[in-house]
Amino acid sequence: MATLSSPRVALLYPGDREARDRSDPDASRFAALFKAFRDGGIAAEPAVYRDDFAAEVQRQLEQLDGVLVWHNPIEGGRSRRTLDAMLAAVASQGVLVSAHPDTILRLGTKDVLLATRELPFGSDSHSVVDIAALTSRVHERLDAGPRVLKQHRGHSGIGVWRIERTGADRYKLRHAQRGAVEEEVDFATVVARLQPYFEGGAHMIDQAWQARLAEGMTRAYLVKDRVAGFGHQAINALFPATAGDAPPPPGPRLYSGADDSRFQELRRRLEGGWIEMLCARVGVDPARVPLLWDVDFLFGERGEHGPERYVLCEINVSSVSPFPDAAIPPLVEATREALSIGR
Repeated sequence: MATLSSPRVALLYPGDREARDRSDPDASRFAALFKAFRDGGIAAEPAVYRDDFAAEVQRQLEQLDGVLVWHNPIEGGRSRRTLDAMLAAVASQGVLVSAHPDTILRLGTKDVLLATRELPFGSDSHSVVDIAALTSRVHERLDAGPRVLKQHRGHSGIGVWRIERTGADRYKLRHAQRGAVEEEVDFATVVARLQPYFEGGAHMIDQAWQARLAEGMTRAYLVKDRVAGFGHQAINALFPATAGDAPPPPGPRLYSGADDSRFQELRRRLEGGWIEMLCARVGVDPARVPLLWDVDFLFGERGEHGPERYVLCEINVSSVSPFPDAAIPPLVEATREALSIGR
């Protein structure tokens, strides 16, 4: 851990050997954040990562005060297993790591839907531990309406499937991965498509379909326990469609600051108790929430004159990028505060 008077941090993101050797803060996708750290008196440097040179990156991080991490659960077909072990080792030496691997496992997997299903933003969700549960309980729940099955840990719609029963042993099946088309299949085919997500003891989460998906998804960007901005996007990947047709491309995510008038009720609920409820339910110390994370909400069913209903879709803590410019100043300040506490 560094002991210089001026704090030093790294921004860790994936890349190959060439990308590491020629890494340039001002040419990276985090150029604005690098500049904000410099302007704020914090020395920030790139830490381009790949498993092949994990030990080299570890030595780099051990000389610093902190590291902010942007790395998906799966990058180039590789999991975060080696990276997470390295980050845990670095954190044990007193280096600030955000998000810490332990926090990711509590907040950043689809299990959070199960843990929070009884909270105000929760929904009808179940753990599907194996193929037997898929062929029995999920099969039964489909009689009541469409379901969305999500692999335990993933990103970009990979391993997220919408299933709807349309007749006797006939089901509409659509993968949320970009470019996927909707199929009409029997249940044996549904099982075959989902079987890989149970390999090695893995499991899935079964969540009730939210019919208002067409109205888009609202993403709240958080710095620690405060809202720092919003993103709103039309989510088309799971739209019901004619079998064989690809869904329309997703609309652009439109970013705004924390004061966006459209989302003040959601902000009030998050800062007024929802974040505290979430942390208590998943067992995360509020002091250890990530420096930067985001929470995705869909619109749920509500009464004719009732308040808006927000339903948790997922939480992103592994690689929160891109993010609104409005989040940069509070992120720099939160990093400075976290480093000062740990020094």
